[in-house]
Amino acid sequence: MTVTERHPRLMTSSGRNISRLLLRIGLAITLVFLFLAILAPVFQSWGWLQNPTDSLSNPSHVPPSARYWFGTNREGYDVFSRTIFGIPVALQVVVLATVLSLVIGVPLGLVSGYLGGNLDRILLFLMDTIYTLPGLLLSITLAFVVGRGIFNAAIAISISYIPQYYRVVRNHTVSVKTELFVEAAQAMGASTWTVLTRYLFFNVIQSVPVLFTLNAADAILTLGSLGFLGQGLPPEVPEWGHDLRQALQALPTGVWWTTLFPGLTLTLLVVGLSLVGEGLSEFVNPRLRKKSG
Repeated sequence: MTVTERHPRLMTSSGRNISRLLLRIGLAITLVFLFLAILAPVFQSWGWLQNPTDSLSNPSHVPPSARYWFGTNREGYDVFSRTIFGIPVALQVVVLATVLSLVIGVPLGLVSGYLGGNLDRILLFLMDTIYTLPGLLLSITLAFVVGRGIFNAAIAISISYIPQYYRVVRNHTVSVKTELFVEAAQAMGASTWTVLTRYLFFNVIQSVPVLFTLNAADAILTLGSLGFLGQGLPPEVPEWGHDLRQALQALPTGVWWTTLFPGLTLTLLVVGLSLVGEGLSEFVNPRLRKKSG
C-alpha cells in the first residue's frame, strides 16, 4: 500500500527533473547562439571570421580544413563565416516577427474577450480564417507581396502567429473576467482600460512566454523555408535557407559541407528554442505546476 501511494509522487518528481534538464539544455544552446550572434562582428574585426558578403575571395568548393573550417561554397564564400553571421540575421527576423505578432495578438485577445459582443464574433471569425490557412503558404504569399528584407520577412512570418496569441489570451480573458476581483473593480467604477491593464493583463499571459519561444522556433524554420524558396532575404545577406538552396546544386557531386553545416546550425537553434518552450510550460502554467505538486 505504501509503495502504491509513493509511486505517483516518484513519477511526478522524475517528470519535473526531466523538464528542468530539458530547459537547461535548451537555455545552454540558446545562450551559445546569442553569444555567437553578439560577438560575430567582434570576431570579424579580430580577423577570426571573413566578411560573409565577399564572394570570389576564396577558391570554390574547398573541403573543410584548418584554413576553412567549414569549407567554401561555389561562389567562394567561407561557409563558416556565412553560418556564424547567419545567426544574428535569423535572430533579428525571428524576434521582430514574434514581437509583432505578440503586440497585435495580445491586445486584440484582451479586448475581444473582455468586451464580447459583435466585436468578439468578428475578431473570432477573422482569426479563425487566418488560422485555417497554412502558415508557410501565407508567409510565402506575403513575402512575395512585401518584398525581400529583414523587416519585410518579419512581417510575412508574423501574420500566421497572431491568431495563436489572440486565441490563448482571449480564452483566458473570458474565464478570468468573471472572477470576483474583476467584478469588484467594475463595481468600484474602474474604467475598461484600468480593468484590462491592472486586473486582467497579468492574469491571462501566463502561457505567452511559452508560446513566444515555440513560435520563435517555428519562425526559424519558416525563415529557412522562405530563403530556400527564394522569397526570404536578399542574396547578399547571409541566410541559411538561401545557402542551402545554393548548396543543393553541388550536393550530387559530393560537396556535402555546404549543406551540412548551415542545416545543422538551423536544426540546433530550433531544438534549443523548442526545449526552452517545453521546459517553461511546466513552470509558467499554473495547472501543470499544480499537477506536478
